[in-house]
Amino acid sequence: MATRVSMSNLTQQVEDTIRFAEEQYKQSSLQEQYNDDNYYQALQRLEQTYQDIATMAHSANGPQREQLHRMRLQIQQMQNSMILKGTRGGEQF
Repeated sequence: MATRVSMSNLTQQVEDTIRFAEEQYKQSSLQEQYNDDNYYQALQRLEQTYQDIATMAHSANGPQREQLHRMRLQIQQMQNSMILKGTRGGEQF
């Protein structure tokens, strides 16, 4: 079973990562030329957080796995939005 502290830390990481990614996504919507480095960094952070969730799932109990699954879906949704925006904007990630 994952500890309460480790789950809490991961939940905070997920929230921070999604907030940063949303910020970069919004910035790219407001500007024709957005900051590619920050946008790419947001994608990298999303991927790392996704991997951290997968790692935590190995030691989680049933209810924790359900919570981790919901977090994973949030991360994937943000990744998909950013990748689709990047490919529509002429960028290939």
